[in-house]
Parts: sequence; C-alpha cells; structure tokens
Amino acid sequence: MNQRAVVLCLRALLPVASAAIVVAIVLLLTADGPAPHLVAALFASAYLLWILAEARISVRHPSQSAAENSTLLPYALSRAGTAMAAVLWPLPWDRWSPWLIAPIAVSAGAVALRLVAIRTLGRFYSHHVVRYSDHSIVSTGPYRFARHPAYTGMLLANAGFVAFFLNPLSVLMFVALCTCVIWRILVEERVLWVVPGYPDYASGRARLIPGVW
Repeated sequence: MNQRAVVLCLRALLPVASAAIVVAIVLLLTADGPAPHLVAALFASAYLLWILAEARISVRHPSQSAAENSTLLPYALSRAGTAMAAVLWPLPWDRWSPWLIAPIAVSAGAVALRLVAIRTLGRFYSHHVVRYSDHSIVSTGPYRFARHPAYTGMLLANAGFVAFFLNPLSVLMFVALCTCVIWRILVEERVLWVVPGYPDYASGRARLIPGVW
C-alpha cells in the first residue's frame, strides 16, 4: 500500500474511532449510578482528547517519502481497536474503588512521557517510518534511557486504559497492539541503522524499557 493510500485510511479511521468513544462516553454518562460511570466517562474523554491532539501527526504527509508503510495501518488499527474494545464493552466495575486511580495515574504519566518524547524528537518525529537526509541522533530527555520512549508512553497509556475498562476483547487487542509495535520498532531500526552514530547509540540503550527490551 502506497503512502497516500495509508494516509487516506488513517483519515477514515480517526473519525470512526472518535465516534465510538463519544458513543461510549454518552452511554457512561446516562448509566444508572454516579460512580464509577462518571469517572469512566471522564477517563474516556481524556483519552479522546489525546487521540485528537495527535491527529495532525497521524494524518499528515511527511515532508519526504516514507521509507516503509506496511506497519503503519496495522499499528493504527490495533491502537484504535484497543480503545474501542475497551469502552464499548460493559464496564466491569459496579462500585467505586481507590484502586481505580492506579490505571488512570499510569495512563496520565505515560501520556506525559509520550508528549515529552515527541517534543524532544522535534521535526524528526513522524507516525511514518522516515529517514531524513540530515537525520541526526537525539539522545536527550527520555532518549537518554530508551530508544523509543514515545512507543513506551503509548503502550503504557493504553495498558492503563485497558486495565480500567478491563474485558477479554480489549486485552486481546492490546496484545495485537504490542505485537504491531514490536514489528514496527524492528522495521524502524533497520531504516535508522545506517544513520551515522545510531548503532553506537542503540548499543547502550533498551528499545522500550531499560533492563527488559
């Protein structure tokens, strides 16, 4: 699939995923009982705002041709599918518990990590696999500790979201998302390996989580 076709698919997918989350928010707000449905609706709303905040990156064409496109659509589908599977399934909690704060806190911290990583990478960040002609190694901020902290933040944010709206389908979709991210990282690194200094940079840092992978 060429770059233009992938971008068009992403532009079609984004409103579908957003609409599904909006429907879930309305259902949560109109459900009987104030909690935990209200908290769930607020959490889903915050997740939707995060998706919309990244939309301009998701659907824009990179400034030069992408080096690889095959991983982008499965990644986007599994990410959207994880969110939709979580919010469209009946809420597993029937009463408020302080333990519900934990997945929300994990997601909030993870989104913050992702935003810092994106900001640190600056113009080199793209949802497409792109190697710029003047590509240089970024090793500041969270990139001091991991090669792909933006993916770390995205996965942890979705892990918290899935943990809050826990159901079998969302867990399955999250496993698919993790698989797509691992595939995408391996593809990206083949592209980045020829960037001067990248092999040395990579040799001293984990891909996602220090001490794990």
